[in-house]
Amino acid sequence: MTGKGQTTSGPPKVLGWIGVGKMGNPMATRMIEAGYDVVISDPLAENRASLVARGAVVSSSLGDLAGRCDVIFSTIPNDAALSAIIYGDGAAGQGLLSHARSGSIFVEMSTVSPTLSERIATDLKLHGIRYLRCPVSGSTALARNGELTALASGDETAWQETESLLSLLATRKFYLGGAEEARYMKLVLNTLVGATSSILGEALVLGAKGGLAPRQMMDVIAESAVASPLVKYKKEMISNLDFTPAFSVSQMIKDFMLITDAGRSNRVPMVVANTILQQYIAASNVGYAEQDFFALFDWMREGGGLDAKE
Repeated sequence: MTGKGQTTSGPPKVLGWIGVGKMGNPMATRMIEAGYDVVISDPLAENRASLVARGAVVSSSLGDLAGRCDVIFSTIPNDAALSAIIYGDGAAGQGLLSHARSGSIFVEMSTVSPTLSERIATDLKLHGIRYLRCPVSGSTALARNGELTALASGDETAWQETESLLSLLATRKFYLGGAEEARYMKLVLNTLVGATSSILGEALVLGAKGGLAPRQMMDVIAESAVASPLVKYKKEMISNLDFTPAFSVSQMIKDFMLITDAGRSNRVPMVVANTILQQYIAASNVGYAEQDFFALFDWMREGGGLDAKE
């Protein structure tokens, strides 16, 4: 396989990508379209297939991927998946820690706990692997267009050497420090994102009780002082009561558990965040788990005494 892409450090590089699902797939696609050779790893054949059709190569194992790649990205669902990638899933020697070359770069782009990330940072450093925490903010549509926001912290040389790659994925990039700052920044953003659904849902139920239709309210809100890119992005979903998931209630539960756990670990009272977590859990328990997290509005409608037509 011939490396075609270049980064700021000069020589051609082969990129590894672990986890090519809903977010990882469009992101890895952009690397392929930019001319990079990409080696992928994902347990689901359907996730791998579209990237293979575009020219990606499937690794036989994480060890195979690590041995072939100078820069390895990961976009995975949770702490357990990240731990298995780094340390192996119970089979000795199957994780990146045992196989990635000294001097290589691991760019981890998921929403995971600062506690696990800090432990991984220590172990990767002992093996000479440069670790960049780089969670991203944005939708799958923004990922396809390379318009995400990248929040980076960790090894500064890794940041410098991968910044041109990250520019293929994100129009806004922030290097925030040498440790877990990016992990905390992502939790800050997700706290605000998840809270928006909660307070907006309550406000819309109040308006509906006063005779306003969802579309009427969203037309006004989207042009008001409280408008935001998120509110405008969700406008049609809420107006049409169509909660096809872009980011599900179950995914938001995972994130709010990370948020409230981080609050407890740092002795930060998170009264509102804990209440919102309970709202998401309650909605999940009555059938909203795999609907978009803005379906909190739909769940709140019943509590507000509104029927399906209102």
